[in-house]
Amino acid sequence: MDFILPMERQSKIHRYKYLALYHALREAIHDGTLTEGTRLPSTRELAELYGLSRGSVSQAYDMLQGDGYIQSVMGSGTYVSNTVPRLIEQPRQGAAIELSAWGRFVTELPQTEQVQPSPEDLISFCDSGPSLGLFPLAEWKSAIAAAVREELDSSSLVLGDAAGDIELREAISAHLRRSRGIAADAEQICLFNGSMQALVLLTQLLLGPGQPAVLENPCYTGISRAVAACGGIAVAAPVDGNGIVPRDWDARLLFVTPGRQYPTGAVLSPARRRELLAWAARRNAVIIEDDYDSEFRFAGRPLEPLKALDREERVVYVGSFSKTMFAGLRIGYAVLPQSLVEPAARAKALYEPVSPARLEQRALARFMRRGEYARHLRRMRRYYGDKHDWFRASMQEQAGELFELQPSDAGLHVYARWRGSAEDYAIFREAALARGVQFRDASVYHLSTGAPAACFCFAHLEHAQIMEGIRRMADVWKVVLSGRK
Repeated sequence: MDFILPMERQSKIHRYKYLALYHALREAIHDGTLTEGTRLPSTRELAELYGLSRGSVSQAYDMLQGDGYIQSVMGSGTYVSNTVPRLIEQPRQGAAIELSAWGRFVTELPQTEQVQPSPEDLISFCDSGPSLGLFPLAEWKSAIAAAVREELDSSSLVLGDAAGDIELREAISAHLRRSRGIAADAEQICLFNGSMQALVLLTQLLLGPGQPAVLENPCYTGISRAVAACGGIAVAAPVDGNGIVPRDWDARLLFVTPGRQYPTGAVLSPARRRELLAWAARRNAVIIEDDYDSEFRFAGRPLEPLKALDREERVVYVGSFSKTMFAGLRIGYAVLPQSLVEPAARAKALYEPVSPARLEQRALARFMRRGEYARHLRRMRRYYGDKHDWFRASMQEQAGELFELQPSDAGLHVYARWRGSAEDYAIFREAALARGVQFRDASVYHLSTGAPAACFCFAHLEHAQIMEGIRRMADVWKVVLSGRK
């Protein structure tokens, strides 16, 4: 058995072996290595492990039991006592480890906002992942079971490559050709542990310290953090109702969310899509297209992604399954230009020589091949579309004087501009939270100071919860106004 004690150190201090063992066990108990309730080895096992006589081990155990450190349970074994006397010790002061410049930079980056579990009475419009009420659990379990059987088949016990399971890459290729108009071969697709890993690794490949990268303003915080972590300089590009406003930026990297701008929800117009591609060709630049949730389009004609329009191999298309399936499924992917396929695979192999989540990858491939994924998307589009319309209608009716909703016919959140002052917005947010309503402040997405706005996620809430949350917000504002009279 494996059971490690600081015996070497104690043997140099204590002449007798039973004393060395006593103090080694006592030290391990005091510093928390052996916690309360831990079962200790039998005297025979411990004697064999450290080359001691059973008498020495028994003597050490007797001393520890007499001091209250351990207790013997008849027919069960010896355990660390639940009433261990604790020494009052100063916290350990370890040596200060000197970080690299990159390590210091990453450490100083602001932390991303974490969505905490909601108290029972709190109605949170913050993102908590897709709704799981209609998830085809039986079909997914069947796909997982089939993947396990394949994995246990000796003929399939191969490590694969860092780019991910070829069957899933082929399934994604077929899905993108059919649903997004992207003619990409499986060899051009690289799988990642979520889309954020793809964004960070691609940024490391394409952006050096001090080099500019164009970002939408506002934009997804993960992109701005990736640029900052690489020492790049973020060039803020304004966004209006038609998406990012093109300019002749002096840069060679652009991040954009054309299908549904994050967070405003604006759809990039066809003319601007052509302008961005022309800019990339003129500047010999790369465009990273983050298509984070445009699978959920409820109305209107879907526009082709930039990748589908790309004729010069300048666009990287990034997608994910965490919103279409469930948040815990950390599988993202990137469709790469041919010139980036080998560099991306080599870079990813430095972090993950073998692609993780192999069972989930193989199960998802089967899930997609059998048509379950497409059926799930159709079902969820109807379900989310109904919630989307319900939320917008309810907000317009009860809180229209508070927020101006950004036009949108897709996605799992609604961007809403506050109609009043920044001071009133801060007062309202605090009062709403006190009343049990939480929503995401959109200022976290701005690269510079912007007008007050909020993001309301609705996918995880039932109709009654949506209605109650909006009613509470309307009531809160009435109370705020009444207090000013």
